[in-house]
Amino acid sequence: MKRLRHSEILEIRLTIEEAKISEKHPISIMLCNIRSLYNVGSIFRTADSALVSELILCGFTPHPPRKEIEKTALGSVDTVNWSYFENTIEAIQEQKKKGVKVVAVEITSKPRSYSTLKAEDYPLCLLMGNELVGLDDELLLHCDDAIDIPMYGTKHSLNVSVATGIVVYEAVKIWKTISN
Repeated sequence: MKRLRHSEILEIRLTIEEAKISEKHPISIMLCNIRSLYNVGSIFRTADSALVSELILCGFTPHPPRKEIEKTALGSVDTVNWSYFENTIEAIQEQKKKGVKVVAVEITSKPRSYSTLKAEDYPLCLLMGNELVGLDDELLLHCDDAIDIPMYGTKHSLNVSVATGIVVYEAVKIWKTISN
C-alpha cells in the first residue's frame, strides 16, 4: 500500500464537467442561519464529496461569492447545485412540494438516531441549524421528522460542518444499501 499522489487521485475522481452532469444522491442539505463562512465552505466541500443533489442556504447564512467560503470549499461552489432562500419555512415548503422529506438534525423531545433512516425517508433534505442555538421550535413544526447524533461525552453538540458530514455520509450509506 502507498499513498496516492495528487495526479493519481485526479485520475479516479470526477472532473468538474462530469460532476455537474452526474446523477446525484437523493439527499439535499439545508442550512439555516449558519454564522461562519468557513463552516459554509466546509459544507460545500462535503456536499460535493457526497454527491448530494442540492445545498440550500437560508436566512443569514452567507452564500457565494465570498472568498472565505471559497477558501474552505476548494472549488466545490462550482460543482454543487445551490440556492438561497431568505425564509427557511419557504425553503422547507418548496422541498415538500417536490416530494422531498425534510428532516431536522436536532436534539428533540422525540429522539431518533441518524442511523435509522429508511427508504420512505428519501428523497431527503437534512435541515442543519445555527451553531449556537440550533433550530427553533417553529421550524421543527414544519419538518417531517428529526434525527440526532448520539453524544457519548459531556458535550451535547458538534460543530455544524462536522455534524453535517457525519449525517450526510450515513444518509448516503443507507441510500446505497436500500437502493441496490
